[in-house]
Amino acid sequence: MADEIVKPDLTFAKEVIKSGGESLKKCYQCSTCTVVCNLTPDKAPFPRKEMLYAQWGIKEKLFKNPDIWLCHHCGDCTAYCPRGAKPGEVLGAVRKLMIKNYSPPSFLAKWVSEPKYLLLIFLIPLLLFFGEMAILGYFSGVEIPRDENGEMSYVAFLPAVPWIDGPFMLIAAFAIICFYYGVKRYWLDLTSGMEIKRKDIYGCIYETVKDILLHKKFQLCSVNKGRYSAHMLVFYSFIGLAITTSIAFFYEWVLQWESPYPQTNIVKIIGNISGIALIIGILLVIANRAKNAVKQGMGSYFDWLLITIIAVVGITGFLAELLRLAEVETLGYASYIAHLVFVFALFAYAPHSKMAHMVYRATAMVFARAAMREQSIKQEEAA
Repeated sequence: MADEIVKPDLTFAKEVIKSGGESLKKCYQCSTCTVVCNLTPDKAPFPRKEMLYAQWGIKEKLFKNPDIWLCHHCGDCTAYCPRGAKPGEVLGAVRKLMIKNYSPPSFLAKWVSEPKYLLLIFLIPLLLFFGEMAILGYFSGVEIPRDENGEMSYVAFLPAVPWIDGPFMLIAAFAIICFYYGVKRYWLDLTSGMEIKRKDIYGCIYETVKDILLHKKFQLCSVNKGRYSAHMLVFYSFIGLAITTSIAFFYEWVLQWESPYPQTNIVKIIGNISGIALIIGILLVIANRAKNAVKQGMGSYFDWLLITIIAVVGITGFLAELLRLAEVETLGYASYIAHLVFVFALFAYAPHSKMAHMVYRATAMVFARAAMREQSIKQEEAA
């Protein structure tokens, strides 16, 4: 067997520590984390080897390794670590660096991951919408129009075409392009030197989607079982809000029905239920993190930025709706602009924020199935 020359990169190891993996130095390779993990496959167990790669700074073995994504940060490994290391947070830091490595352009990942750029990432959409308001003359004394019934209307304030739909279509296209190139590069690295048949991929994609929809992996976590309910609520609320947006888009572009719609309309019913579920779900996420902070860790700035954006999206959305119904103009328009700014940030920076997990983790799960690396887990589930 040929010897492998290992070239440690201490600079990368320091990056992992700086990115939220501060406890990496505590790990002394006892393998307790691997033993207690319910998600690790027998053929290629984790996270012990990933902790070793991180300590040595072997970036290539981490970035081309699906196991950093098969970890769902349950906290089981952290709870049982005799040294107080937090493998889940270390792998979270590695995932953040991997997103920066694969998702173009890399400077956006830097903006999203470092607190010093916090104002900048929100200033960009804020200036965009303020610019639209300036063009419409609102800063020059032009009165904000009302709808045909003389009532306060956000559509009259900023017409969807082109002031809302235009920018959001552009950022959606931008995010899709970034995800495409990032996932393509990652998949090529994962499958380098392997032959995977296309017909096998379709079955693996189906099984992966089913796992994600049912959140099967979260059900295997033992220390923080509350994450299952919280993530399910957030996940399905996003699906509900996506359905709401699609229906509203159909109303506007096909049927040419302008909002606001009656509270009894299906788009309002689905939207309000999904919005409530989003707020409850994200509050449960925050509560679970606080409750399990000692066992699991509170998470990094990278984690909390996404949590905060999602929470503000939900809260400002409801505020804008309630203030419109109450005809409170100044606060209503301010809430609406704030809502647009945070929705813009949520989707424009999706390929570079923790939201990218949903895409890269799904890719790693598909590869793990295609490479038969999850076979042992399936056998255990069947038993």
